[in-house]
Amino acid sequence: MIFSKKKITIAYTVEKCPKCEMLRKRKFLQDDVLFSNSTKCSSCDGITVIEKIFGELMEQ
Repeated sequence: MIFSKKKITIAYTVEKCPKCEMLRKRKFLQDDVLFSNSTKCSSCDGITVIEKIFGELMEQ
């Protein structure tokens, strides 16, 4: 196919703070594991938990 577009999947991680319920989406890192503690929350100083890991299709 001459005009076919490449499809690339980009992986993302969603972190949620159990204290203030804030959600944050970021690019997936190699060591991300579901339901594990992740980083410090930027709004309330709680510890975020990885709630979801998913991929989005991008066409080039």
